[in-house]
Order: sequence, then C-alpha cells, then structure tokens
Amino acid sequence: MNLANYNVDGFFDEMLQSDGSPRPGALHLVKSLACLPQGELEQRQQAADRALIQSGITFNVYSDNRGVEKTLPFDLIPRIVPATEWSRLEKGLKQRITALNLFIDDLYHDQKILKDGVIPREVIASSQGFQPKCVGLNPPRGIWCHISGTDLVRHGDGEIYVLEDNLRCPSGVSYVLENRRLMKSLFPEIFNVSPIRPVTNYPSRLRDLLEYLAPDGTTKPRAVVLTPGRYNSAYFEHSFLARQMGVELVEGSDLVVSDDNRVWMRTTAGFERVDVIYRRLDDDFLDPEAFRPDSLLGVPGLMRAYRAGNVALVNAPGTGVADDKAVYVYVPKVIKYYLDEEPIIPNVPTYLCSEEKELAYVLEHIGELVVKAANESGGYGMLVGPASTKAEQADFADRIKANPRNYIAQPTLSLSRVPTLCDGSIEGRHVDLRPYILYGKEIFVQPGGLTRVALRKGSLVVNSSQGGGTKDTWVLSEDSQEEEAAC
Repeated sequence: MNLANYNVDGFFDEMLQSDGSPRPGALHLVKSLACLPQGELEQRQQAADRALIQSGITFNVYSDNRGVEKTLPFDLIPRIVPATEWSRLEKGLKQRITALNLFIDDLYHDQKILKDGVIPREVIASSQGFQPKCVGLNPPRGIWCHISGTDLVRHGDGEIYVLEDNLRCPSGVSYVLENRRLMKSLFPEIFNVSPIRPVTNYPSRLRDLLEYLAPDGTTKPRAVVLTPGRYNSAYFEHSFLARQMGVELVEGSDLVVSDDNRVWMRTTAGFERVDVIYRRLDDDFLDPEAFRPDSLLGVPGLMRAYRAGNVALVNAPGTGVADDKAVYVYVPKVIKYYLDEEPIIPNVPTYLCSEEKELAYVLEHIGELVVKAANESGGYGMLVGPASTKAEQADFADRIKANPRNYIAQPTLSLSRVPTLCDGSIEGRHVDLRPYILYGKEIFVQPGGLTRVALRKGSLVVNSSQGGGTKDTWVLSEDSQEEEAAC
C-alpha cells in the first residue's frame, strides 16, 4: 500500500505536503506503508477491529435506537506531531489550564475579573456551569481542574487553534492507551526504529495525582472511580482506568457519608474509608442534598464531606463554568488578566449571539457558519452551515432568537486531514486533537492525546456519537533528518 495516488485536495495534510512529499518525521512511516505487500494493511486493519471487539472497547450512543453499545472505529494510519510543534503546544496548554484554574478560583471567591469588567457579570450569572453552592469552596491544594481535555484543530492556514475546553469529565483517554497498544502489536517494526514518545504512563500519573489530593495526614490514601453505571456512554473508560490504576470502580450506592462527614465504601469486609473520588458524573447528579434532589446516581452528603476537607473530588464541583462556550470566547482575556501573557495557542474567532450586532451577523450568514449550543457536547446542538438545509438553518435561527445566550458561531474551518484507510483505498479525512492535561503537584500534558477522525467523506464532525473514529497520535521525541530506507 502506498500514497502515490493520494491527493491532498488543497487541504493542510498532517502527513504529506502539497507536493506529495512527506512532512518532517513522516518519511519512515510513508516508506513503511509503501513496503507492505498488497492487501497487508487491510489485513492488519481487520486484526485491529477484531482486537477492539474482543477487548470490549465500546461506547454508548443514547440517540441510536438500533442498539446502545458500539465499537469505536479505529484507523491504523497514525497522525504524526513533530517534536518542536509539540513543545509549543505543550507550553500553550499548560498556560491555558493555569489561567483557567485561577479564573475558576476567582469566580468562586473574590470575582475580581468581573469587578474589573474583563468579563460581563451576566455571562457568568447565566452560565449553566456556574454553581452558586460552590462559592467559598477551597479544593485541596487549590486545584479545581485536575483533568482536562482541550480540543485543538488546525486550519488551512497551518495554524493550530483551541476549539473548546473540557474541564468537567473529559473522556477518551482510554482509547489513546488502547490505540497505542494495538499499534505497537501490529507495527512493531516501525516502533523499533521511530522516536515516538510513550503514553502508557498516564494511569500511574493519574493515580499519583489522586493520591496527592488526599486529606493531610492520610498515610495510605484510598481512591475510587465513581461511575453513573454501565449505561453511561463512557463506562468502558471508567472501568478501564480503575483497573489500570488498581482502584475500585464504584457507583453512588456503594458509598455512604457518616455523621462525622467522612466517606465510606461498602465492602464484603465492612466499611472502608475513601479519601479521593475521581467522579465521572456531572455536578447536578453528585449529591442529592446539594444539587438535584431526584438524583439516584450520587452520594447524599458528599458535599458536606467535601466542604469539611475529608474527601477530595476530581474534578472539583463548579469547573463546568469554564466548559461554557460563551465563556470560551473570553479565555484569551483570562490568560492576559491572570498571567499577563498573550495566548500561545489562539482561540477560533467566535461570535457571541448574546451581542446584538454579532447576533445579526450570525442570522444573516448562518449558512456559512458553524453554530453551537453553549452547553452541549458530543456534536449535539450544532449546525454546520455549509452542510445544512434551508429548513435546518431556519430551525436553528429560531432557536438562536429564542435564547441568544445559549449560542455561539464560528467560521467553518478548513480542518486539516490525515490519510485514512477507506474501503481498501487511502483517502484524506478531517481530524482534530484532544490532548489530556493532569494538574497535580505539577502540570503534565500527555504526549499527543486523542486524534478523532471524521470517517464520513467531507464531514467536519469528528465526534464518535456522530460517526467519527480515532487514530493513534505519534509525538516524536526529536526532530531529525530521516534517511530514506529501501524496502
């Protein structure tokens, strides 16, 4: 299999330059693909698909009536990130999460950024992610957003932009680890000679982070992963990470808060103390005493134990305010305000529908823009203007006019592409990138992260719930001139 007939079609391709030559770091992979016998790549792809099924690597699609559980599509041809480019992205992601943590802490305490008029107060007051009951909270070590996934896209101009921030319960890191395991087993000859940075230490770093947050004086911290249950879309990941870290996977009914505001786990040997909870359910369902009283997923009294300093929650309640897409617009100002620095990674230009002039522009040009609901995720609540019908545009226009605060709009970006195996041939498909950041004793950015690929031809929507798949992401440990090797 080779790329001789592959056409970049005028898009920025992550592997090949416009003249068809490999980008820095990609030559060895391109040559290795060319050396494979006819049909070999398809056979390895089939082997990967079988391995995914056997491993139970699945996700749930709530809106699909044909069946809840699906295998996440995986494409064998990886995405390559040169070392120098990754170094800049890593610095930019650390800068962004540092500023956002300061921002969240400020919002729940002095609100200086609002008093100084950097962000309009009504933007925060109307945010579904802002939790008034978290005002005055002091999370362990002063950290709110311990685990985040920042979505990055590359435009046709070659620049990488931040598309959105995910600071509540970002999912997908389990696929990063499983994709790498698959690739190493299917292409050992490439890994043996390529300077690819490892990703397998993520679970140990995550466990170190959890234990770092344990209450002072705890000698042997006990951490658990709190899941809503097996019907959650990311349940595979919940169980996978718990197993990889060697901690218990629990549901709300497995935990109880005692009268002295301590959290205990029911076991066959009796109750055992819990010090840190990596929670994979949203704020509203976390504690029926503090948030939604009808929640059967959470733990009554959990917020009392948290306020008392007897348990740590990862991520801290209230971080969802920074997930709000209307708040995203102000992140460059947030970075400047708290760090006195310009953003290393820019935002995508964005229109706020709550602003009268910008609303008028969006309604007039809705067929050219991507419109997103401020508090939706997974590709839901979104209109891709150029791919929509007049009826869909009219429907979205009505939604926007009914609730302008809940919508933003962005230009339709010409997302970069990566060669992808499609029905026996290699074609370009659009991708994004979600690196994962752990904020504990220090800030760690997992090399690469999850490359999501829009498997439908021409589609710009990469979410798994919308027909997307994943690729392995190879961050090179060094930029070097590769020697052209013969088959």
